[in-house]
Amino acid sequence: MKRFLRRSFHNVKVKSIQFVITVSFTLISVVMLIVGIALYQKFSNTAEQNAFLNTEQIVDQVSYNLEYYIKGMSDLFEVIDYKIQNNKAVESDVLREQLDGILSSRQDIVSLALFTNKGEIFTEIPKHDVRRNVNYKEQSWFQAAMENPNHLTFSLPHIQNIFKDQYKWVVSMSKEIVFNRGGEQVRGVLLIDVNFKTIDDLCQRVSLGKKGYVYIIDESAGNIVYHPQQQLINVGLKYENVEQALQFSYGRYTDKMNDEKRLITVKTVSNIGWKIIGVSYLNEIVTVKKDTGSFIVWLLVIVILCILLLSAFMSARISKPINRLKKSMEQVERGDFDISINVKGGDEVEQLSRRFNLMVARIRQLMDQSMREQETKRKNELEVLQSQINPHFLYNTLNSVVRMVGSGKSEDVVTTITSLSKFFRISLSRGKSIITVQEELEHIRHYLIIQTMRYKNKFDYEITIDDRALVCLTPKLVLQPIVENAIYHGIEYMVDKGLIQITASVVDEKVLIVVRDNGLGMKQEALANILVGETKSDAGSGVGVRNVHERIRLYFGEMYGLEIESELEEGTEVRIWLPLLKEGDEASG
Repeated sequence: MKRFLRRSFHNVKVKSIQFVITVSFTLISVVMLIVGIALYQKFSNTAEQNAFLNTEQIVDQVSYNLEYYIKGMSDLFEVIDYKIQNNKAVESDVLREQLDGILSSRQDIVSLALFTNKGEIFTEIPKHDVRRNVNYKEQSWFQAAMENPNHLTFSLPHIQNIFKDQYKWVVSMSKEIVFNRGGEQVRGVLLIDVNFKTIDDLCQRVSLGKKGYVYIIDESAGNIVYHPQQQLINVGLKYENVEQALQFSYGRYTDKMNDEKRLITVKTVSNIGWKIIGVSYLNEIVTVKKDTGSFIVWLLVIVILCILLLSAFMSARISKPINRLKKSMEQVERGDFDISINVKGGDEVEQLSRRFNLMVARIRQLMDQSMREQETKRKNELEVLQSQINPHFLYNTLNSVVRMVGSGKSEDVVTTITSLSKFFRISLSRGKSIITVQEELEHIRHYLIIQTMRYKNKFDYEITIDDRALVCLTPKLVLQPIVENAIYHGIEYMVDKGLIQITASVVDEKVLIVVRDNGLGMKQEALANILVGETKSDAGSGVGVRNVHERIRLYFGEMYGLEIESELEEGTEVRIWLPLLKEGDEASG
């Protein structure tokens, strides 16, 4: 077994300390669960046996009470029998007074009657009108007394039918006796009717659960003497398996009635031959078993939950410092060096964490130094790049001015030279990298004036401005490369007249500048690479579209920059997103 466990643990790949601790506590919980199940079985069986014993004791108590009551009635019967047999004249008033006194002392005695062996009623107490059309010799109690001399017999419960207007439910005690009548010895039958309600009360006091009950049968034919649902028995709506009960004098067995298991307990009343049968339903008799089981189950659940919580707490407490160190290393692996962990644990973990913090701090210091150097270098390059004015553009513009002078277009010359000077002035911007949107639009307007002079009737332009956007800030020279592309790559080779539309507005707390042309457009492959390709334009200022995109993101962050949409023969639209910054606000970069 040890070898098997060792081999099993060897084959299992242990993933973490927390895993090992959790598994250990889980195994402890499983062992406790097995012990709890064993205890539950033991307690359940004991509770079930106690419930069975309790049922037997209740039935025994009913039997004892009934035997005691029957014995008392038998003794009373013997007293009355003795007085009658030893009295010289049954007709005497003294005997009648004695019998009246005995009957008045017992409320459960309904009547007393003395019959001759021919079935003639000789005397009755109390005095009532007797039914004359009843053949008493045919009555079961009469025949039983005559057939069993010197033996007291008990009848089944029945409606008394001796006296008129008397319909009480009684049990008849009868016995053959010899009495004196006018000095003559006469054989006859003494009958005492006992109110059955007393026996009924004895049985109804019994509680065998909510549905359990006790009933009585006679041992000779299995006739039901008493049943709490006698009326249902009489009309056939309820059935009792008395045949099986007749096979037992004392004991218990189980049967099934209406899909419910029942425990049947049998006890015989010795002096009259009745059987007391207790009926208990198993789903009620094992209530203690269920309660004990529920208690053990809840106790196990609570204990196991406490163990699991304790294991989770302990494993987390032990493995938390290591997991934090592990996650910190994963962050560094992903490139996040801006971390510093404060791990408290074992000496080894704490020392390892301290060394890790020193290592990360040194790497972060070197990376920050490298980033500052690279950013300074890149900004210097961009500053140089954006301050360049392509000599080709200046040459073309001056060449156009010479042609205008030669053609005598002095007004166009003045307009071109004026726009060129303002174009240069805004480009220089006294060395500033950030200017207002109004200045940038003024710069591109002069650029468009110069280009319209060069390309007579080749294109028109429109500039639409939202006043809220004018005072916002932007890197300079962001529009010129885009308009250059629109002219040189979109409109120059068109047959029809081109149109360049520039709008500036505020959208969702951002500045949006849109440059739209109706030129030739571009292929999707070129569109996909335009922001990741070369920064230099083929013919222009030297400040390319990608340069514009990178400068905006360098100054303001990744959420700003260019968006380009284009379709062949439809034109191109470039959207420039800028933050809503005004002069006096802090601008990054």
